[in-house]
Amino acid sequence: MPQIKVEHSGHLDGVDWEEFALELHPLVVRLAPGARLEACKTRVLRSAADVVGADRERHAIANVSIALMAGRSEKTKGHLADAVVELLRKHVEPMDGVRLHLSAEIRDLDPSYRKAEV
Repeated sequence: MPQIKVEHSGHLDGVDWEEFALELHPLVVRLAPGARLEACKTRVLRSAADVVGADRERHAIANVSIALMAGRSEKTKGHLADAVVELLRKHVEPMDGVRLHLSAEIRDLDPSYRKAEV
């Protein structure tokens, strides 16, 4: 915990997603009380296809989903989501003819969540 997933369009293959994650982890720790840097885990996934409305060519999507142990307020989650979108804006450069869709969601892990470190 935190479990972080970044999903992005192929248009955004040139983004340094590892650098993004290295900046994201301290941000999460700072804004989500109780989160620990060494517990932040980020996976970056490239989507196979992206369609926005009726268009599949002129859009690029990047979505960050962060799952935390329960206990943070909705206000805290909102502040973190806003900060993550701003960090995305820093790392994802505008492209001619491509509309960027940058988003973040902060949610609670399901109570059934378990982990093992081996």
